[in-house]
Amino acid sequence: MPPVKRTTQPQAKPGRSGTSKPRVTIAMIAEEAGVSLPTVSKVLNGHGDVSAETRQRVQGMLTAAGYRRRGRSARKVGLVEFLITELDTPWACELLRGAEREAHRLGTGLVVTVTHDRRSDPREWLKSLAARRSDGVVLVMSRVQEAITERLRPLNTPFVVVDPVGGFDPEVPSIGSTNWAGGFSATEHLVGLGHRRIGMIAGPHDMMCSQERLDGYRAALGRVGIPVDAKLIRHGDFYTDGGYRGALALLDLADPPSAIFAGSDQQARGVYDAARSRGLRLPEDLSVIGFDDVDACEWMFPKLTTIRQPLAEMAALAIRSVLQPHGDAEPPLRVELATSLVVRDSTCPPSSTRAKPKVTRAK
Repeated sequence: MPPVKRTTQPQAKPGRSGTSKPRVTIAMIAEEAGVSLPTVSKVLNGHGDVSAETRQRVQGMLTAAGYRRRGRSARKVGLVEFLITELDTPWACELLRGAEREAHRLGTGLVVTVTHDRRSDPREWLKSLAARRSDGVVLVMSRVQEAITERLRPLNTPFVVVDPVGGFDPEVPSIGSTNWAGGFSATEHLVGLGHRRIGMIAGPHDMMCSQERLDGYRAALGRVGIPVDAKLIRHGDFYTDGGYRGALALLDLADPPSAIFAGSDQQARGVYDAARSRGLRLPEDLSVIGFDDVDACEWMFPKLTTIRQPLAEMAALAIRSVLQPHGDAEPPLRVELATSLVVRDSTCPPSSTRAKPKVTRAK
């Protein structure tokens, strides 16, 4: 019997299901989306010269097809991007300190980009990120535009937003703090000391953290039956000038508050200046409480009672979340770290026996 001639066919490597799965290419995506190869490449690299409609269609197809850029997730490059709007505030410095410390502990370099504009759209940074590769991205921005996160997704680079004060997208990983609880604790502390007319200088109207702190203030008053007086609420900008202007407006009321809850430590500094310009003593004539617990609180006179927001820990957690894999488990999209009350010297019970201090009002 003549030998049987056997024909060997090349075997494709099976996937998890045991069947072969062809690799998705950008050419396939371009053909399916009805666009050119350069257009798909621009979407992948975060370039801005693609219409929103085309970008959304191409990204949807890339996601549905499970497309991944070559080499993007296989090998660590030892760099994490840290994008922040400013570095000239104690708040920002505390975040950067926490991020740098954790990156150093994990043996990773930190690439810091400062946008210098709270409403900027850092397109050039996105192009640089696509070109140099990074292991993760931490965004510390007042308002994270949807366009930024949309352009980050195709890069297959893990990213997280820290303290998204303009609100957070439920589909975007973010790390924040318990702002409502902090606002409640600050007001509860003042109520517990005996204050009944408590002023509040919140941050901007459109910032989520500002609204949450204000809601906590209202809830604490409501819990003990103190009506919320709209005249005692002012909005600042989280900076010293905003605290100063808000405090002057409160102190110039016919019946001024005996205590003020400033929505940030910087605003509390402005309250200090305003109170002294009116000849008031702190805390005898006016109790003040802040929010954040930056290092400057220890150097203010009197030392500032405040709500501690774990800024360094938030930044450190952000670094870990983009560098350390979660295995098969999906990481939580929203993490909030606890705030806590730090009592120092700027708050005390109101004096019911002393005469109301004479306030010098602006002319």
